[in-house]
Amino acid sequence: MVCAEQRLYSFSWKLLTKRLTVDQYDQMVENGILPQTNRLELIEGRIVEKARQSPPQAFSSESCRDALAGLVPTGWHVRCGNPVRVPARDSEPEPDVSVVRGQIHDYCDHHPGPEDVALVVEVVRWDVAEERRLAATYGGGGIPVYWIVNVAGRQLEVYAHPVPGARAGGAYPAPTILGEPESVDLIIQGQVVGEIAVADLLPQVKGGGR
Repeated sequence: MVCAEQRLYSFSWKLLTKRLTVDQYDQMVENGILPQTNRLELIEGRIVEKARQSPPQAFSSESCRDALAGLVPTGWHVRCGNPVRVPARDSEPEPDVSVVRGQIHDYCDHHPGPEDVALVVEVVRWDVAEERRLAATYGGGGIPVYWIVNVAGRQLEVYAHPVPGARAGGAYPAPTILGEPESVDLIIQGQVVGEIAVADLLPQVKGGGR
């Protein structure tokens, strides 16, 4: 007789070896099928492990959160490391920072979707290729603005205004690259609500300067 644990293992293995929808992934999370010791996310139908942050990355994530929190208007709030649903791309990433509509208690029973999100931010220290690939996921899923804080490159990549239509697939145009001396506009629902210095998102360089 097959025990419940064996049936559960068989069920989870079948799901892990095929492309998942966001609803299937959420069901696995809700039922405790996924391991609790790993930080996992769903990207393009596949469960992947999100790399842990180094101290410089953690600093930039917290700096970004603080800078955004001081600018977001009433009716929006800032989240750190929490899931965002992107059903059109079979994805539920966990961006390092996001700006989301409403208040914290609005999401006690579900994660925000593209209609609720103004901005997502990923912070990377070395290999930025993976975060750049996420531009297709975020843009194709309807996220209006995506930032990559490139700690090693000491710059900010801004992806915005995904192009609608089947041919474009929701892709962002070429990103705007902002260097350390420059500033970035915070845009929510098409309106500029503030400005952040790129230098304020980056850790200090050893030796005292930025």
